[in-house]
Amino acid sequence: MNYNSQKASGYTKFRQKMLWQLIIMAVISFSVIVAFYMMVWKGKVGNLLVKFFQRFLHMTQEEAFTTYHYVFRYNFGLFFLGAALIVFFLLLFIFLHRFTRYFDIINRGIDELVSEQDEFIQLVPEMAAIEEKLNTVRKTLADRAYRAQEAEQRKNDLIMYLAHDIRTPLTSVIGYLSLLDEAPDMPLEQRAKYVHITLEKAYRLENLVNEFFEITRYNSQQIKLEKQVVDLYYMLVQMADEFYPVLAPKGNTIAVQADENLTVYGDPTQLARVFNNILKNAVAYSNPHSEISISAGEWNHQVVIAFRNQGTTIPSEELSTIFEKFYRLDKARASNTGGAGLGLAIAKEIITMHEGTITAKSKDGITAFTVSLPVMN
Repeated sequence: MNYNSQKASGYTKFRQKMLWQLIIMAVISFSVIVAFYMMVWKGKVGNLLVKFFQRFLHMTQEEAFTTYHYVFRYNFGLFFLGAALIVFFLLLFIFLHRFTRYFDIINRGIDELVSEQDEFIQLVPEMAAIEEKLNTVRKTLADRAYRAQEAEQRKNDLIMYLAHDIRTPLTSVIGYLSLLDEAPDMPLEQRAKYVHITLEKAYRLENLVNEFFEITRYNSQQIKLEKQVVDLYYMLVQMADEFYPVLAPKGNTIAVQADENLTVYGDPTQLARVFNNILKNAVAYSNPHSEISISAGEWNHQVVIAFRNQGTTIPSEELSTIFEKFYRLDKARASNTGGAGLGLAIAKEIITMHEGTITAKSKDGITAFTVSLPVMN
């Protein structure tokens, strides 16, 4: 039985129980009023009142009967209405008390929901739908809390790693600068060598510091889209040209295959950010002297952009978490590749805001990232 049918079933039980309670109270009300009417109309109550007047008010039988007749029999409608109202409000109070009991039950369920206990929330049977909803919300909140805690732990670990990694280039920079400072008459060839090494270490140090800023900026940023028609072919070609200085040291190249008239409706700045993050990842993990291919086209009412590179196959367990923030492949710890583990997480967030999807596959040394965006209507 699916959730909707369970919910309908649960609410049906609740409605049925409340209906039966109303029917029972209506029957009781009718019975009490009829009994009161019969007692007064048949004179049983009248005889008691006459005897009461005679005994306690010292009236004669005729005076007591006359008093009863004019006070009660003539005003029977008012007494009957008063009795009916008393019975009605009494039973209404009982009904409301029983009805509001369910609010107390729900309130206790909410208290259990916000508590840190993992026990299953249990309500009365007629509130099975609400019970399941509360337990579903509890599971969702627990999953979100776990993912947030996991991401926070990854962030803390990453900051610790970065702080540790900063020491190495910083120590080298200080060491080589000290040698240059202590030996002003150092041969020019050796001085140039030390300056070159110091510059490389300084660049590495700059990258690590930028990763710290990237982590801080991610926690406070709010991505906003300003959509327009984007010349997708021109964007991809331009990006491939801009990556030439990064590709040249390893002898990599980029090949773009797409229709020159291919367009997409989206935020050009944010889409460029997505493609840039994917390409940075592809460049970082590509084999030397290999080609990175970018293909784009329309397929099943979607604009599909695929990025493929040749490199080490990414294990399936890592592919499942590659789009989570602060996640980096293990080999990034032992090399200069990889950033703060935010590029692909940001890419996924942007594509999701465009109502699209982004996926990753890796097999036989080929890693492919595929972005799908809705075709412009």
